[in-house]
Amino acid sequence: MNTTAISSPIFPLIGRSLIGLLFLVAGIMKAMNIAGTTAYMTRLGFPMPELFAYLSTLIEVGGGILLIIGWQTRRVAWFLVLYVLVATGAAHRFWEYDAAQRGNQINHFLKNFAISGALMFVAVFGPGSASVDKN
Repeated sequence: MNTTAISSPIFPLIGRSLIGLLFLVAGIMKAMNIAGTTAYMTRLGFPMPELFAYLSTLIEVGGGILLIIGWQTRRVAWFLVLYVLVATGAAHRFWEYDAAQRGNQINHFLKNFAISGALMFVAVFGPGSASVDKN
């Protein structure tokens, strides 16, 4: 096995960037349609849905950027694990959907669990040397 390729700083950078891009794009999309995001939060039953719309936008944009640049990476990753798990529980309760929608919601539920797993890897193993944190 070629350990030089495995220990390259480019792989953690690519991994962090791909995860961060997911959050960044989602947050920008929320920001571009804050009224729609507020309506969605209302449908989900959040109290103060407008506040939660802005808060989720800030978390996703900020968290995405911080992951990409690798600043406070472990803390950001753990925070985003919590955020994703709460969002999954709020938005993808597949057991409440009819049969026509259940499969789609199961996919979103499991995708979010996979994202949480990827974030746990970042939190435990760190951002790599190609980051502001450099660890």
